Amino acid sequence: MSALASAATVVTDAGTTFDLPSINYAAIAPILIIFGAAIVSVLVEAFAPRKARRILQLIVVICSVVAALVVVISLAGTRIVTAEGAIAIDGPALVMQGTLLVISLLAALLMAERAIDPLGDAFAPRASALPGSEDEKQFTERGFLQTEIWPFFLFALTGMLVFPAANDLLLMFVALEVMSLPLYLLAGMARRRRLLSQEASLKYFLLGAFSSAFFLYGTAMLYGFSGTVSLVGISEALTAKPGEGTLVSIGIALLLVGLLFKVAAVPFHQWTPDVYQGAPTPVTGFMAATVKIAAFGALLRVLYVSLGGMQWDWEPMLWIIAALTMLVGSIIAVTQTDIKRMLAYSSIAQAGFILVGVVAVSREGLASSMFYLIAYAFTTIGAFAVVSMVRDASGEATHLSKWAGLGKKSPLVASVFAIFMLALAGIPLTSGFIGKFGVFTAAIASGATWLVIIAVIASLIAAFFYARVIVLMFFSDPGPETASVVVPSTFTTIALAAGATVTIVLGVVPQPVLELVSNADVFIR
Repeated sequence: MSALASAATVVTDAGTTFDLPSINYAAIAPILIIFGAAIVSVLVEAFAPRKARRILQLIVVICSVVAALVVVISLAGTRIVTAEGAIAIDGPALVMQGTLLVISLLAALLMAERAIDPLGDAFAPRASALPGSEDEKQFTERGFLQTEIWPFFLFALTGMLVFPAANDLLLMFVALEVMSLPLYLLAGMARRRRLLSQEASLKYFLLGAFSSAFFLYGTAMLYGFSGTVSLVGISEALTAKPGEGTLVSIGIALLLVGLLFKVAAVPFHQWTPDVYQGAPTPVTGFMAATVKIAAFGALLRVLYVSLGGMQWDWEPMLWIIAALTMLVGSIIAVTQTDIKRMLAYSSIAQAGFILVGVVAVSREGLASSMFYLIAYAFTTIGAFAVVSMVRDASGEATHLSKWAGLGKKSPLVASVFAIFMLALAGIPLTSGFIGKFGVFTAAIASGATWLVIIAVIASLIAAFFYARVIVLMFFSDPGPETASVVVPSTFTTIALAAGATVTIVLGVVPQPVLELVSNADVFIR
């Protein structure tokens, strides 16, 4: 692998010399594959005939994601810092990248679905057309498809792959923006409920811009203290200058605001319900699963590698945020009548449960957090696949009243959705139970018993609204307003089957994945 590292000495006209950075291209190959595919996707969009774009874009996306996944698997056991210390490829980074690629492949299948909506896919035929305008009607009638979503998808995935592997704050910020900007646009491209979708996009962009600014200001503060943006360098500076804590504390607080916004932790969660509800459902599933993985990966690396010396300063703050996130997400979810908003608040609560593992600050906490992220990602992508299939004449039927009696009209789909609800609730024999048991055990071992007690209370509250959906589907009679389940194509069927299978398997036979994360629970420095 070292043979693929690039390093050279350049002599300038003035006679001075400087060394080019050494980059191990094999270690960062998954990132390069997806980034290269994004460039190819842009070229396809620019030069390919309109009728051929969709199939060509799907070929580029699926082939690149599969190729990147194969490379990630081949890198198993790799521990290397490359690109002059900017990128760290280690166990946690590879686990996160592998999970991101698998979930992204399933999300791409959902985004490519055309059999569910009679008008086409889930995206507006032209995002530039005003909602309800004559142009929009003409584009719809002519069968136009928004193939521009695929370059956005690949660029977002590129940022996600870099985010948990970034070993300095500047590259982490770049990855944050590369990940976020395409998602802001994708959130506003829904075919139906265009105004709601555009509102969601605007809110996501504005609040995301503020969070990015906080991250950048925090980076500047830490740079001012340490003279470097390297995570290891900041850690060494904290050790060398332990008494200069004011500037560091402010920097850490600002930095965490940017990261906690992305994981949808309280009080930085306000964007989540509106964006989840307004965005196209395949994009919602994509965001809900992948952004959490990437953001938690970055958060764990920052806390464990860079800020371990300040643990006693940031740990109490994260305790409070974790407790509030679990309780607020669970309590407010009880009051929701829209299935997508309910899943949004569920996502907030799940972020709180993962934070319980994060604050353990141990190898067990890191391993259990990674397992929870894997379990949550598959459950979430499957749940939103079901939501996209439940429809009435106006499109997706997201109001809970329209789900009454669904178990009697479509018992198979309702049963699968019930499995996802049970997993999110943490019921035994599902992946959610193993995930919660892992983070709770790690937290107790680190002395966070009271936080675990709060987590158990929040879990009991959350179990109510998950059970309410199940009761509504199976113990209510179908009425005239009850929605129907549309038979999807192979794309959605594969995504749904994969989500349900992994959710059950990780609940019954979790040991292989537990061993995987246990062997990858140390960050390289």
